[in-house]
Amino acid sequence: MVVSVEHGLVNPSIGTLLPLSDALGVGLPALVEPPFPRVAKVTRRGTGAVLWHGEQGGQGILVAGTEPPDVVELWDWSPAQGERHESEAHAAGTRELLHVQEGAISVEVDGQSHELHTGDALTFVGDTAHTYTNPNNELARFSLTVFEPGVGTSRHTENPDG
Repeated sequence: MVVSVEHGLVNPSIGTLLPLSDALGVGLPALVEPPFPRVAKVTRRGTGAVLWHGEQGGQGILVAGTEPPDVVELWDWSPAQGERHESEAHAAGTRELLHVQEGAISVEVDGQSHELHTGDALTFVGDTAHTYTNPNNELARFSLTVFEPGVGTSRHTENPDG
């Protein structure tokens, strides 16, 4: 898969990129965003990394992110009517904060469903499987912040005692 991505033959999914970034000890933003000066980085409308495409035209766009060891990602999600994104569990300690900007979504975390409407927010542990679903007949839009502590630190080292 890495060779195919390297040669531009395939577009990797979030499910492929997350383990790859974790194995390399870098945050997801380091894989999909160009390097930027340490002072500030502006991401203009329409220039974020589109890392999820729904079957009906929805998108998940990574618009900003920080560097390791404590990686923070800012996402702009717009699932179309009926679309669902299933996310595998992230690394231990990962937290997510979600704020619905428009429409309504359902978020399932560890088997528990949360129905959210415009203006609602949800904070949850991201180190368990979770899904985002737009069950309605209209576009939904939400901002998502993912905090993944300790990327590239001790959790990636092998135990010398076996």
